[in-house]
Amino acid sequence: MAKQEDLFKNVISHAKEYGYIFASSEIYDGLSAVYDYGQNGAELKKNIREYWWKSMVQLHQEIVGIDAAILMHPTTWKASGHVDAFNDPLIDNKDSKKRYRADVLVEDHAEKILQKAQKEIEKARKRFGEAFDEEQFVNTNDRVQRYLSERKEILERLGRSLTNEDLKDVKALIEELGIADPETGSKNWTDVRQFNLMFGTKLGASSETASNLYLRPETAQGIFVNFSNVQKTGRMKIPFGIAQTGKAFRNEIVARQFIFRMREFEQMEMQYFVRPGEELKWYEHWKEVRQKWHFSLGLGEENYRFHDHEKLAHYANAATDIEFNFPFGFKELEGIHSRTDFDLKAHEEHSGRKLRFYDPELQENYVPYVIETSIGLDRMFLAVLSASLKEEELEDGSSRTVLKLPAILAPYKAAVLPLVKKDGLPELAQEIIEELKWDFNVQYDEKDAIGRRYRRQDAAGTPLCITVDHDSLEDRTVTVRYRDTMEQKRVPVSELSKVISEETDFKHWMKK
Repeated sequence: MAKQEDLFKNVISHAKEYGYIFASSEIYDGLSAVYDYGQNGAELKKNIREYWWKSMVQLHQEIVGIDAAILMHPTTWKASGHVDAFNDPLIDNKDSKKRYRADVLVEDHAEKILQKAQKEIEKARKRFGEAFDEEQFVNTNDRVQRYLSERKEILERLGRSLTNEDLKDVKALIEELGIADPETGSKNWTDVRQFNLMFGTKLGASSETASNLYLRPETAQGIFVNFSNVQKTGRMKIPFGIAQTGKAFRNEIVARQFIFRMREFEQMEMQYFVRPGEELKWYEHWKEVRQKWHFSLGLGEENYRFHDHEKLAHYANAATDIEFNFPFGFKELEGIHSRTDFDLKAHEEHSGRKLRFYDPELQENYVPYVIETSIGLDRMFLAVLSASLKEEELEDGSSRTVLKLPAILAPYKAAVLPLVKKDGLPELAQEIIEELKWDFNVQYDEKDAIGRRYRRQDAAGTPLCITVDHDSLEDRTVTVRYRDTMEQKRVPVSELSKVISEETDFKHWMKK
């Protein structure tokens, strides 16, 4: 656990040192759980967003994208259930005065039990070596079965209590499990109570005439209210999808763990409209598609797992999370939900407008069912950053800090480095940049010895370094150094664009 905490601290400090993330309003001592993306962070965030958009919209002819407004008619949130049901169970510790989500406390406790089971499995794996049969061991080992059974019972009870809004039982569960305040160890808890997460705001010229509005807590409703607009103007046929990225706002009870849980964040969502009765088929389809997308970034397949919901939201008949192994453990990265026809029917009822599709094959009108894929862009950013940061021991006994970002996501695709700041080398380096900048985000770096510049670019996550030396003036070739392997090769200046494309552009990346 201490090692994980140290890793997380390193990620946070590295993010600031290399211009990825700063505390918002830092000169005024910051604002709790609000962050600014620096010069490198803005580029990485944009690249993640574009990678998702191209994969979801550009590569799927039946999916289109929109950009709905943040401010929406307040009845939208009544129809969606957010006014009445968008709550988290809140609990306070009387001694520490710290506030927590009660369900998260229980889920974290259950995760520790699972980790105990995983330790038993890993010990057996080391003991038996290649002959180890994990499935057989899990099914026959009493201790592992006891851990797994205990975890299952805890999560099922939590799910039932939350579904039934039995907050007294949630507190009873916390007390029976002996869950303590993570920071102080105190077990002196208040009762559990519900807390609505929406931020309120006003729309109007004066306080007397202003209307009460909400900052949207999710982007999905902007898709649902535009269902007919998109379907008719785009002549879309079932099945089809509508995608959107954008800001959302939640007044989180506990906003912590850096950018993992913030009050202002960005979502990347796609709602896929299907025939009633076919939703579970498409639910399984999108689980597979989204898993492949995550794997395509090369962050390690072992760092992902599916976690089916014990408690289903009021609108869902199936739901799972793709969880990622962050430095603080496995946590939700993306949600995949079968939302049934709840949203469109609710908006029909509250608006008085029909939100239906005429299916020419079936010759009938119906309200489509919906499969949702929803991923937090900021959480994806943290997953990429934390999985990419490495400390490597080199063959000569030295070490380096390297940010092995997927090359397609890296803020800068290449850095152009003149070996020295004289003899015409800077001029040739700038000439190369002038040619490359039309297709790639590249930067110039001439300060310090070449070895120190390599290390600086490694730590910043730049996949390629292009070194201009005296031979370059004679034969128009340069040295290309690869961040991950530190391999170097001589390349003609005329082929640099091709070399960078093969490492970093969308087409080459997706076809690998």
